[in-house]
Amino acid sequence: MSNHTAVLPAVTEWLMPLSEYHLRTSIAVSDIQAAVAFYEGKLGLQALRSGPSADIPDGSRIYGSGGGPALNVYQSVTAGKTPATLATWYVDDIDQIVDELVSSGVDIVRYDGLDHDDRGITARAGGGRIAWFQDPDGNTFALEADV
Repeated sequence: MSNHTAVLPAVTEWLMPLSEYHLRTSIAVSDIQAAVAFYEGKLGLQALRSGPSADIPDGSRIYGSGGGPALNVYQSVTAGKTPATLATWYVDDIDQIVDELVSSGVDIVRYDGLDHDDRGITARAGGGRIAWFQDPDGNTFALEADV
């Protein structure tokens, strides 16, 4: 086993560093109307704009979070194809947010092998707490808090 560390190139060597630009998460859904009911009705997100998705008129929404555009939801045949967490909201009071989501009909996902409290919240690696939920297509999202 080697004790040396790889030297990463300095950011100044890149012609167009992506770290200077805002990042938006894109989520594929199978039915934009069902997604609108979930993202707006259950999560309380507000659409900043809507538009087409490929050949589907009005098949996409851009939702704001944290003061700017953050989540692009679009209708696609690739919906729900990954079990990985696609986006995470960092919140101050995870208990309150989980309670509000559950009261609006969102199910908190519990994973085998993890210790969940009564709300479905578990300890996060490195400290803090985390909970997961899914949209109607099985796209997974997380809520994280430092306490």
